[in-house]
Amino acid sequence: MSSPGKPRYKRILLKISGEALMGDQSYGIHPEVLNHVAKAIADVAKVGVEVAVVVGAGNIFRGAQARGMERATGDYVGMLATVMNAVSLQEAIERQGVTTRVQSAIPMSQLAEPYIRRRAMRHLEKGRVVIFGAGTGNPFFTTDTAAALRAMEIGAEVLLKATKVDGIYDKDPKKHADAKRYSTVTFTDALRQDLHVMDATAFALCRDNEMPIIVFNMTTPGNIALVLTGDAVCTRVVRDIEKTEYA
Repeated sequence: MSSPGKPRYKRILLKISGEALMGDQSYGIHPEVLNHVAKAIADVAKVGVEVAVVVGAGNIFRGAQARGMERATGDYVGMLATVMNAVSLQEAIERQGVTTRVQSAIPMSQLAEPYIRRRAMRHLEKGRVVIFGAGTGNPFFTTDTAAALRAMEIGAEVLLKATKVDGIYDKDPKKHADAKRYSTVTFTDALRQDLHVMDATAFALCRDNEMPIIVFNMTTPGNIALVLTGDAVCTRVVRDIEKTEYA
């Protein structure tokens, strides 16, 4: 086991929803929240952890919910919105003194590099944060699926799913005072209890490739670093040979 204060992982994939950048607004990017997220990522990168990020677009556009628009078209517009978030996050991280690259699954050379797996890994090895935009580049797939796919492609050791709650509960903690948080939950138990950790395709990719998932509260200051040292309040989704445990 790692010594206290030392990161347990060398390379991580952080999944951030678009809503996480919205703060208390109903739309768009909240500057203070963006800076908070950027600083948290930069602080982790500065201690030697290789950080890749997938960011969603729910603060700008949700392709699956676009009324009157063909699903594929809506999803492509949503992918463009993720690049808007990615470029904004890149600029905020670089203000913290950490070199950052955006790679897009849809070519747009004036804003981002094309997604090239080996180039992304080389950036990480050089200490650069890499932000993956435009999802997988394909409609009908969510940014959760993009996060799972990229995590495995780049050889990440863990997928961190940033949320506004401090883990996975057996029932909605906002509606049930007796809700219990899991410290660990197996993939099979999460599926059996329909816990909605990620969308089904993303979750299946992680389960089949034994990619651990950690769900944690992104709004708590310094929580990414605490997750990496094992000191954060969170939930780990683990292989079935391990066991489900309440906190």
